[in-house]
Amino acid sequence: MKKMIKVGDAVEVLDEAISGKVKFIDHNLISIETTDGFIMDFTEEQLILKPKKPLSIKQEDLLENLKAKRIKKENPKKSVKPSKKGTAPPMEVDLHIHNLVNSVKGMSNFDMLNIQLDTARSQIEFAIRKRIPKVVFIHGVGEGVLKTELETVLSRYDNLKFYEADFKKYGFGATEVYIFQNA
Repeated sequence: MKKMIKVGDAVEVLDEAISGKVKFIDHNLISIETTDGFIMDFTEEQLILKPKKPLSIKQEDLLENLKAKRIKKENPKKSVKPSKKGTAPPMEVDLHIHNLVNSVKGMSNFDMLNIQLDTARSQIEFAIRKRIPKVVFIHGVGEGVLKTELETVLSRYDNLKFYEADFKKYGFGATEVYIFQNA
């Protein structure tokens, strides 16, 4: 039985503590915007519709049991081989202003820069909270104002180091940040 997830539906991920709204549907891939503002892709089998009205306690228990059984059925134990590099893919944050706001009409360069830097700060804080070890900020080449200001913001954190990102993948327009988590 198909769930028939549509754009705009509130959904939760079955085996993760992630929820959000459906933004795009492309064949079997459903893109959701999480409550933290990230766009993530899942298959329909990995998602469950959030109920439109609050559930009673018994319904919530039933829903949790259903999720647990479905996860157990869909995810048989597999041996996972670590990748050769042994690292997870980095979190990428595109700081181009057209990706952050609907319209720049009436905004000064100062306003746009502040939105970009606020986004960078919030994504760094998110990565620290979620123990994400590597973040790539895509800022573009331009005149270098955003890159310089981003480096100023990043230099205020004691638990991270930042470098130019991989040239082959990002060109000159990205900064790679490594976050050192407490043991």
